[in-house]
Amino acid sequence: MENTKEIIEINGIKFEVDLRSAKRIEEYHVGDVVKVLIKQYSGYKSCAGTIVGFDAFKELPTIIVAYVDSDYNSMDIKFIYYNAETKDVEICLADKNDLTFTKETVIDRMNQDISKKKAEIAEIEKKRDFFINNFSKCFNFA
Repeated sequence: MENTKEIIEINGIKFEVDLRSAKRIEEYHVGDVVKVLIKQYSGYKSCAGTIVGFDAFKELPTIIVAYVDSDYNSMDIKFIYYNAETKDVEICLADKNDLTFTKETVIDRMNQDISKKKAEIAEIEKKRDFFINNFSKCFNFA
C-alpha cells in the first residue's frame, strides 16, 4: 500500500492531506472566529474576522477570511485570500470575546452608509431632472 499522505503548509499553518480526504493538523473550520493581523504603514492592525472558505488549489491552497476593518469614521467588510504568497498578514484563532464590536453596531453603520448613498443618488437624480428641464433648449437648434 503506497503512502497517500502529504503535508502542505500555508503561511505556517500545516495541513496533512490524504489523496482520499484531508485532515487539518491545526483545526480551522468555515465559520471560525479569527484575528487578522495586517501590516500597515504605521505598524500593525488587528481585526476580527471569520473563515468563509477554503480553495484547494493544487499550486496555492488558500484560506478565505472575511474581516471587519473599522476606524473612527468607517466600518467595512474586507477579504483576505491567505496562502503561501500572502505578505504582511497573519491569522490565528480568536475567542468570540475578542470582538470589539457587536452585530448591531456593524448593521447600524452599514444602514448609515446606505442612507448616505441613497441621499447621494437622490441629489444626482435632482441634478439630472434639472438638466433635462432647463438645458433641453440647448439641444433643439435647427
